[in-house]
Amino acid sequence: MHELILHHYPTSPFAEKARLMLGFKQLSWRSVMIPPVMPKPDLTALTGGYRRTPVLQVGADVYCDTALIARRLEAEKATPALFPEGQEFAAATLAKWADSVLFLNAVSLVFQPESMALRFAQVPKDFVQTFSKDRAQLFANGSVSRVPLEQAKNDWPTFMTRLQQQLAREEGEFLLGGAPSIADFAVAHCLWFLRATPVTAPLVDDYPEVRAWLGKVLGVGHGSSSELSAEDALRIALEAEPAALPDEDFAEPNGFHEGQQVAIAAVDYGADPVEGELVFAGMEELILRRSDDRTGVVHVHFPRVGYRIEAR
Repeated sequence: MHELILHHYPTSPFAEKARLMLGFKQLSWRSVMIPPVMPKPDLTALTGGYRRTPVLQVGADVYCDTALIARRLEAEKATPALFPEGQEFAAATLAKWADSVLFLNAVSLVFQPESMALRFAQVPKDFVQTFSKDRAQLFANGSVSRVPLEQAKNDWPTFMTRLQQQLAREEGEFLLGGAPSIADFAVAHCLWFLRATPVTAPLVDDYPEVRAWLGKVLGVGHGSSSELSAEDALRIALEAEPAALPDEDFAEPNGFHEGQQVAIAAVDYGADPVEGELVFAGMEELILRRSDDRTGVVHVHFPRVGYRIEAR
């Protein structure tokens, strides 16, 4: 068995989602720090160009996007369940909404000038400029654009009121009942992001039921982690073999087939294509085979939902 290796950086909201899921599962993992902005040469040696944070590595298998990372962690340890039995659709659908709609609104609120001034008060000005250019590029080729600040301010109270209502009406303490699910972690990382400065923290803390629920979700912690260098992570990939491919009877709806050279990219933002040989196309997952001098042969895994395949 290979160790779970998370490539991340501390202030990434989606990395916080992954860390909380690892904590919920009470898993041990290795921590590789990556730059918050491009270039990310060690990470892209593993992924082939995918730049979003975080990435989960298991030997020579590389998992992109927290939606798929959640399913890989479920396979690693079935209980407690991120997708509770009988609530799989509700949990995955609410998580998808949070990771897209709620997250984009949170980004707009976090990136308002007053908030950014506090977040970057102790950061060199040249990094602030680099960060701004990097995030502009992140949205350059995708299907979504940033939510206007005025619209985010308009919509946010409705989102929070609906969240409070859901929490008040559930029999348990979490969004879908008595235990956290993927839905809780997807909503929580957006609110965790907002609480980073006094400017945006009241957008969460002014809702007492939400604040109390968020404390419970964050209270699951991050599991047990230990540091690992990027060089060692690449060496682990180089010395490993990709895991056996899933066995699934599924007809690829756009006619792509195993062995075909393709590119896979996110649809919404961070739409940098990764090229390789398509070795698996399933209902939830797409897998590319690619190689790099520093990693050898790796399998790069993507979720189907929210990603596109193009022939090369």
